[in-house]
Amino acid sequence: MKPKMRLPFALLCGVPFVMVLSNSMLIPVLPLMQSQMKLSPFQIGLIVTAFSIPAGLTIPIAGYLSDRFGRKIVIVPALFIFGLGGLLAGVAALLTSRPFPWILAARVLQGLGGGGTYQMAMALTGDIFQSSERAKALGLLESANGLGKVVSPIIGSLAGLIIWFAPFYIYPLLAIPIAVGVWVKVQEPERERQHNSIRSYLSSIGKILRRDALSLAAALLTGLLVLFMLFGLLSYLSDVLEDEYNIDGLKKGFVIAIPVLGMALTSYLSGTWLQEQTGKTCKWVSIGGMLLVAISLLAPALTNNLYILLTAATLQGIGTGGVLPAINLLITGAADQRERGMITAFYGTARFFGAALGPPTFGLLVEKNKNLLFIFSAITVALIGGVAYACIKPPTMPGQNKQNEKNK
Repeated sequence: MKPKMRLPFALLCGVPFVMVLSNSMLIPVLPLMQSQMKLSPFQIGLIVTAFSIPAGLTIPIAGYLSDRFGRKIVIVPALFIFGLGGLLAGVAALLTSRPFPWILAARVLQGLGGGGTYQMAMALTGDIFQSSERAKALGLLESANGLGKVVSPIIGSLAGLIIWFAPFYIYPLLAIPIAVGVWVKVQEPERERQHNSIRSYLSSIGKILRRDALSLAAALLTGLLVLFMLFGLLSYLSDVLEDEYNIDGLKKGFVIAIPVLGMALTSYLSGTWLQEQTGKTCKWVSIGGMLLVAISLLAPALTNNLYILLTAATLQGIGTGGVLPAINLLITGAADQRERGMITAFYGTARFFGAALGPPTFGLLVEKNKNLLFIFSAITVALIGGVAYACIKPPTMPGQNKQNEKNK
C-alpha cells in the first residue's frame, strides 16, 4: 500500500471498528442498565433489538444510494447519525427521570445510521483498490471489524465503571471524528456513468443475480453461517464462564476476546496472503475455514472443560477469519462500481442477521439438548461447506484480467 494511502485507509478501517461497537460495547453493561432503570429482561433486550432491526433493514437502501450518489455521501452522514443517536441516548439518561423510551428511540436512530457504514466502506474499498492489493485491504477491513469485537466489551466494561450510561457517549466521540476524516482524507474514485433510472439499476442487479445466482447465494449463506455459529458459540462460552467457573465482568471480557482476536489476526494474515494468490486458492481457503469451524463445533458436545472450549472457540475464530476475507473478495468482485454497493449490501444484511441471531438461537436451544445442538451445527456447517465447494465460482482476483491479457 502506497504511503499516501495509509492514513485514508486507516480512517476507512475506523468505519467497521465503530460499527461493531454498536451492540457489543453495551453487552457487559446491560445488567447494570437493567437495575438502574428497573427493567425486565425482555425490556433490556430491546436496547439491542432497537438498533439491530433498523440497521439490517437500512443496509440495502444505503447500498442503492451509494451506487447512485457515491459511497462517501452515504458513509459520512451515516456516521454522524450513528454518533448523534448515541449522544441523544446519553443525554436522555442524564436529564430525564424515565429515560428508557428515549433511549430506545435514540437506538433506532443509531440503527438507521449504522446501516450505511461497514458495507459501504467495503464497497468503497473495492472501488479504490483495483489491483491485487484489494485482498489485503479487505483483510485489513475485516481485521478492524474483528478488533472492534475484541475491545468493545472491554471498553464498555471500563466506561460502565464511571456511570451506567457512559458508554453511550463513546459513540459520538469516535464516530464524528472518523466521519470528518473520511470526508476530508479519503479520495473516492471518479464514478462511472450511473444508471438513468431505478428500473435500469434494478435490471443490472437482476442480471448479476441471475448470472451468479448459485455462487452469490452460497457466498451469502457462508458469511451468514460462520458468524451465526461464532457468536452462538461465544454466547454459550460466556454462560459457561459465569455459571460454571465464576468468571464474570472485565475478566470474562478478556477471555472471550481471545477467539475474536484469533479471527481478527487470521483475517489480516489471510487477506495479505490472498493478494498474491489465484481465485481458486481463495475458494479453497474459504472451504478450509468452513471445515475448521465444523470441527470446532463438536467440542462443546464432548466436554465442558474450559481449556478445550476456549481452544475450540479460538479455532472457530481462526476458521471464520479465513472464510470472511475470501468471501469478501468474491462479493466485491461480483459487480462493477455501479452496482457494487447493493451487492455488498445484500451480503452485509446476511452477515448482520447471522451475528445477531446466533446468541439468542443458541441460548434457546442449548437448554433443550446441548449435545444435539452442537452436533447438528457441525453437520450443518460441513454440509454448507460442501454446497460452497460445488456452487461458489472462484473469484476473479483484481488485476487478474489485465495479467491474462498481458500473457496472451
